[in-house]
Amino acid sequence: MASEGEIKQRFSQLEAWLDERTRRLWAAAERAAHGRGGISLVARASGVSRRAIAVGLAELQKKPDRSQRTRLPIRQKGGGRKKASLKDPDLLLDLEKLLEPVTRGDPQSPLRWTCKSVRNLADELRAQGHQVSPMLVAELLHEQKYSLQANRKTKEGSSHPDRHAQFAYINAQATKFLKSGQPAISVDTKKKEQVGDYKNGGREWRPKGQPEPVQVHDFAKQKDAPYGVYDLGQNAGWVSVGTDQDTSACAVESIRRWWNMMGRETYPGASHLLITADSGGSNGSRVRLWKLELQKLADETGLEISVCHFPPGTSKWNKIEHRLFSCITKNWRGKPLVSHEVIVNLIAATTTRTGLRVQSQLDTGTYPKGIKVGKQEFAAIQLRTDTFHGEWNYTITPLS
Repeated sequence: MASEGEIKQRFSQLEAWLDERTRRLWAAAERAAHGRGGISLVARASGVSRRAIAVGLAELQKKPDRSQRTRLPIRQKGGGRKKASLKDPDLLLDLEKLLEPVTRGDPQSPLRWTCKSVRNLADELRAQGHQVSPMLVAELLHEQKYSLQANRKTKEGSSHPDRHAQFAYINAQATKFLKSGQPAISVDTKKKEQVGDYKNGGREWRPKGQPEPVQVHDFAKQKDAPYGVYDLGQNAGWVSVGTDQDTSACAVESIRRWWNMMGRETYPGASHLLITADSGGSNGSRVRLWKLELQKLADETGLEISVCHFPPGTSKWNKIEHRLFSCITKNWRGKPLVSHEVIVNLIAATTTRTGLRVQSQLDTGTYPKGIKVGKQEFAAIQLRTDTFHGEWNYTITPLS
């Protein structure tokens, strides 16, 4: 008869390979080899409970045929530890109250204004008398279809009643211009970019453990304002990287540079130009300086310039946002924008599989803010408003 130490040694060698069923069957076989008193001996040596050994002995007596051996369940039906939510019926309800205190009618919940980590949730549930651990809370959350989620920007606020009609109008205008061989462009200002060795969002491939070092604090003295022009018909973009203020004069100067560097050559016989733009910012529908600068551009180029503004709060639908700016952001992800030249080169190197090509240029001009356009100056603008929402849709003709 083997000693307790010998049984313990054999069990330690096999333990890693045994599941719940094979463990109790092995223990039952050891007990059978020792006869009377073997259950206590094997239980002490292996840690398998006396009840489990007894169940194993009963299973050994059944002797299933070979075809059944691989299909036998590890536990009998209903066996094993019961779920915490079954033993504690109020656990899930109290957990949901902590997760959504307002919708569950408890605005005074202790976790209303704190981080709802599984550790904090477990602490609060224990304070309410529940026996839980952070791991159990995580399991319960997954069972209830909860997951870690960030905020999602979907609320656009109140929308103009003619919002969709304006979208249709812009689409019709762009289609008409493109079919007639006239240029149609989308314009906007990209967010200002910090110039210097500052962190830029995203990651790029580098040797392991050698990230590019950047400044700890993002307090850049210089910020560039890229103003973009996207040609809807040619899948081509132009970006002027301004080093001064983002004003209407700067915006129109960017359009002027696009026309001189790209547009004139692409559309040699053009007589009209369509601009689609947001309703706010330097190219806003109510900005007088924007219209005055467009008048100057029309006089210089001889183009009749039509403008269609997107309704307020719909800037994300502007084509330039996802046809040009998003591609630029992807191209320079993880790269510190250490100088004006780096910004210009990274923009100009942006391409896509659909054939996007981009040109860029540094604009060191000065564009002071606060320029007022008087009534007489504004009245001299050759402005013709459309019958449909003239505040959004208008045309500026060259002075004869």
